[in-house]
Amino acid sequence: MPTVEEYLQSAWKIHQGGNCRQAAQMYQQVLDQMPKNANAWCYMGIALHDQRRYHEAVAAYEKAISLQPNFPIAWNNMGNSLRYDLRPEEAERAFQKAIVQDPAYVNAYKNRGTFHAWSGDLELALQSYTKAMRLSPDEPETHRNIGVISLLKGDFENGWNEYRWRWRCPEAAKYAYVQPKWNGENINGKTILLYAEQGLGDTLHFIRFVRVLHDMGAKTIVHGQGALMALLGQSANTTSLGIDNYVPNSLPVELPFDYHCSLLDVADILKIGSSSIPYASGYLQASANLRQYWASWLNQIRPSKLKVGLVWQGNRDHQADVFRSFKLSRYEPLSQLREIQFISLQQGHGTEQVAQWNGVRPLITLPEGTDQSGGAFMDTAAILSQIDLLITSDTSIAHLAGALGRPAWVLLNKMPDWRWLLDREDSPWYESLRLFRQNKQSDWESVVSKVKVALTERLSQAIV
Repeated sequence: MPTVEEYLQSAWKIHQGGNCRQAAQMYQQVLDQMPKNANAWCYMGIALHDQRRYHEAVAAYEKAISLQPNFPIAWNNMGNSLRYDLRPEEAERAFQKAIVQDPAYVNAYKNRGTFHAWSGDLELALQSYTKAMRLSPDEPETHRNIGVISLLKGDFENGWNEYRWRWRCPEAAKYAYVQPKWNGENINGKTILLYAEQGLGDTLHFIRFVRVLHDMGAKTIVHGQGALMALLGQSANTTSLGIDNYVPNSLPVELPFDYHCSLLDVADILKIGSSSIPYASGYLQASANLRQYWASWLNQIRPSKLKVGLVWQGNRDHQADVFRSFKLSRYEPLSQLREIQFISLQQGHGTEQVAQWNGVRPLITLPEGTDQSGGAFMDTAAILSQIDLLITSDTSIAHLAGALGRPAWVLLNKMPDWRWLLDREDSPWYESLRLFRQNKQSDWESVVSKVKVALTERLSQAIV
């Protein structure tokens, strides 16, 4: 018969294996029998946090702490949940409490640093990360986080060096190959495997570097998301991008190759900085047949000076999605502008909000099956080639528009992804993008107000 702690550890292993709900049921079984078990409440808090039930997670941690006040792990975890629950002052106090109770608690310093980074105070973030590094100099996650801040600040040299530490994190093991990693050796006449290590937007962002290596004489194999195979593998893009073979990453690579490298690491190895970014004016093409189809479809919409696509929701699984996505209703003030037809380009989660649209004018939706029969982004790429402007949250379609060289306005939270840099309205990665930034966290109203002013100016320049 296992002890209570052994049972909790067994549940924790199930939790770490990805079955959060089953683990939560096991934690609850302990709490039903032992409601004053502080450890069980702490584990339950983690399970609730992982289900994005942040407010409930905070309550669970508070219960754990009420039973065991000297509980730095619970304080640290509660700080994380408070951060996601958009309660910054309370989050700061919780992290500080964890550090006071355990001055050598590396994770508390790391999490406090991330909290400050997301809140927009990069100097405080770096102070916390520096303290974490003093306690654990070779902790890869801390170095990686410092790299992200350096890249965000435009310090590409230090940023690439520190961000490289991500390859020492456990999840990097899946990219181990017998062949050597490419580190800048002469690639002429060699075959290189280039793989996508992150999301769809990242692949669209860094796929430009395949052409760079192809022009250096390499034969290229791209091991990327199957969802992008149609877009990146169509003949026009395969040729323009320098892709010799595209293999969906749901399958193993059976073709021979001499070197391997992450698409993102090519930028690192080539020492790319903000003034040396290639193909910033666009490097993808939409299908000619689909461009023709969607031009005909869009011509059926009532005449207007501008046709503007809207996207508001990114990938919910992204750790910063709660900060970078927003409700469709935030766009409603834009509908007060006449002679603009807004079109929802939102796919998947978030589309359910269209039914609650209360704008002055209707929001056009795309037919069912868009982007489903031909492959991810195939229809959307063609649509972007035919409309006047995209307005979007920070999600993959922003990279698609930039890669196509199509005009897009990207609404950014106070502390955006590193590639958007700081304090500028343009992007060195994509010449066709314009950036609209929050002045304070969660304040989308002022961002949309700035967009509305810019749209008014754009409207005055438009010709029917």
